[in-house]
Amino acid sequence: MLRLLYVTDTHIRGTTPRSRLDDFVATLRAKMEEVVALAEQESVDAVLHGGDLFDRPDISPAVVRDFAGIFRGLQVPVYTIAGNHDIYGHNPGTVDRSMLGLLDAFGTVHLLREKEKVVIEKNGTSLQLTGQPFHYELDKRDPELDYTVSKDEGMDFAVHMVHGMAVERALPEGVPHTMVHDLWGGEADVLLTGHYHAGFPLQEKEGRYIVNPGAIARINNHPSEMRRMPQIAILEFDEKVTVTFRRLRSAAPGESVLDRSYLEQAAYREEKMVSFVQEVQAAGEFRGMGARDIVEDIARMEGIDEEVKYEALRRIAVVHERLGSEGEWGD
Repeated sequence: MLRLLYVTDTHIRGTTPRSRLDDFVATLRAKMEEVVALAEQESVDAVLHGGDLFDRPDISPAVVRDFAGIFRGLQVPVYTIAGNHDIYGHNPGTVDRSMLGLLDAFGTVHLLREKEKVVIEKNGTSLQLTGQPFHYELDKRDPELDYTVSKDEGMDFAVHMVHGMAVERALPEGVPHTMVHDLWGGEADVLLTGHYHAGFPLQEKEGRYIVNPGAIARINNHPSEMRRMPQIAILEFDEKVTVTFRRLRSAAPGESVLDRSYLEQAAYREEKMVSFVQEVQAAGEFRGMGARDIVEDIARMEGIDEEVKYEALRRIAVVHERLGSEGEWGD
């Protein structure tokens, strides 16, 4: 039997996000040490990482050194792909200038490049491993170009990793994503995805799987992150494929590590902003006025906070800049 451990979206960084109540770096270190221990306990033959190993491409060398030491505790190879946070400007061609590229150069991880194939063999079982790093057109172009692969002759199994926004339910218009039910083409026995931090339940069809256990890191305090517990996936390849999720014991419940007060403040500001925009759009008596004047008048009449007013003005300026318009709405 050949066994793999899959983990994704660790977002290693040297500071604590403002949405966290704990020491995020220490918590993440404990999680990664548990992943190393699980790899040994489960006797896996390799560890796979689905991208966004780091939270930014130029993370502090001291932080890289700290976590590289944890990865070196693994007795098996680590294969990873570049996520959008691992590279500059969503360009996978910049990965060699990043800290992820540095770990690859030192042999701490093996960075899978586009169209590269790695063969893992054990006791007569052969597995083809490929990966698709993040790039600007991912989830915007034909998904077959990124999510599907062909299995080489003689290979028993094929596993393909993609740092793409594969989702079970459609996201809002304008957010690039690909529906999971459209990803059963190709010949991969297991399609591993990341990027979408919430993950989704195990998808299975005729003995093939699409897997996203969710991000190890909980960076924001969205209600779904409050409920979610970080986990990894164990993949077993014998006569058939078996996939199981394992929750990390070191991960604390969301309510104990995520700042609810900040979430409630953000929700209040967003609610006020939505209400504000609706009033602007519905205010017929303002039709002869410019957008900035409308904002100023409604803010004054409704007692809108200065922070909300300036955010509305900022958004108007961004739209005007994109459209190249010198006038106001309604001109």
